[in-house]
Amino acid sequence: MRRPHPRLLAPAVALLLATACGAEHADTGRGAGATVPGPRTTVTDPPVDGVRITSVTLPAASPSPTPSGTPFRVHADPLPESGDSGISAAYQVSNDGDEAMTYTVLFDFTTDTGAVMDSRKVTVRGVEPGRTTVGTVGLGALAPGASPVTRVKVAEVTKVPADEAPARTGACPSSGVRLWADDGDAAMGLRVVGLHLENCGKRDYALDGYPELSLLDDDREPVDGIHVLRGGAAIATGTGFDGPPVALVLKPGETALSGLVWRNTTLAGTPVNVPYVRVLAKPGAAPVTVTPGLDLGTTGKLGVGAWRLAGR
Repeated sequence: MRRPHPRLLAPAVALLLATACGAEHADTGRGAGATVPGPRTTVTDPPVDGVRITSVTLPAASPSPTPSGTPFRVHADPLPESGDSGISAAYQVSNDGDEAMTYTVLFDFTTDTGAVMDSRKVTVRGVEPGRTTVGTVGLGALAPGASPVTRVKVAEVTKVPADEAPARTGACPSSGVRLWADDGDAAMGLRVVGLHLENCGKRDYALDGYPELSLLDDDREPVDGIHVLRGGAAIATGTGFDGPPVALVLKPGETALSGLVWRNTTLAGTPVNVPYVRVLAKPGAAPVTVTPGLDLGTTGKLGVGAWRLAGR
């Protein structure tokens, strides 16, 4: 099962697609069943942690009647069951900090009542201080039988220093390795997230032991009171991260695997959520900050597995 991903920011702003003068159908002369380009509706809601939607495009949009004196709402007509829905949102990411940041943004495509029909995650890399980057996120195909999407909202934003951002693809970092976290699994309150380390360089890369972890809060400041335990078995057996550490030498192109293991049990006390984990593959390695969204409950414990060759 896919691990639920905690929402890291307090409540996201729902973007009501409103226009004072309504919207008109676009007549393109296409046949029945074709996706008709709709109008682009400007959105003026405030940003969520530097990210805001500036406009939304819905296909075959038409104004829905509303009580006198209130703005029209943009309404999307039923769409074909396959192919691109034609629904998209333009967004901008503004960095008001003092260092380059890489942003990961989760966009929710919802109905008029707020039900999420689908989500899209976008990574915007290397936004320099004082700069704004713009882009567009598309919904793609809408699932058969899904209700009409009429709103888009910024549901979640995480951001890490650009030189610590994880990357599964692209140019090989100067360190010669790239590290990232997967989406993880969840069952009966047990969480398991894999840490992957690929040797993308031209030299062998030696490992011997466990990755070093620093747990960070929303402001990327250290989180106290959490015990990082060695081995997945410190939390639960059978996770695949129970083995003892062994010396490894990763050849170019090879990948090692570790894992984060925890439970989200909540008893007495205040639940602890840890959005960021700074990872050193070994002492002295370049740090990489991943965003597994640790919902640790009140357990106060996190297990970490020893590095092992992937596939073994």
